[in-house]
Amino acid sequence: MDDEPGFDGFVAEQTDALLRYGFVLTGNPHDAADLVQEALVRLRGAWPRVRRKDSPQSYARTTMARLHISVWRRRRREQLTGEPPDRVHHEVFPPDEDQGLWDELAALPRRQRAVLVLRYYEQLSDAEIAKVLGISPGTVRSQASRGLDKLRSSLSASPATHRSV
Repeated sequence: MDDEPGFDGFVAEQTDALLRYGFVLTGNPHDAADLVQEALVRLRGAWPRVRRKDSPQSYARTTMARLHISVWRRRRREQLTGEPPDRVHHEVFPPDEDQGLWDELAALPRRQRAVLVLRYYEQLSDAEIAKVLGISPGTVRSQASRGLDKLRSSLSASPATHRSV
């Protein structure tokens, strides 16, 4: 199969950045790798069109955000249990001094985490976030507000518990 010119170079240059973006969206490196892989498969199919008209990186990131959202939409239909199993995993991506922030971000509901990632990591406007996630701009603002409130309250409580130890 003859590869389109530039696709291999794009993958080589952007894989690490896309993995970091996927990690911020999902909260773990395994799901991030799955998101990147699926986004690159879809990008490969659209490469001739995307290469000429759009930014391939933007296309891949938008695809990743939409794939991530489709996961939570599917999970809404799943039967949830009362007690989730204990999970212990060690992340390779975030530095140790920021681990508390990553843990708190990972604890947020998926929609709030996605809105905060798109707003502060990707620096998208509310209208752009609404378009990417398929929700209204008002929902973007309310999810961002709720997510930030949860982060503030959990992070402001964290130093106090560390001081008393």
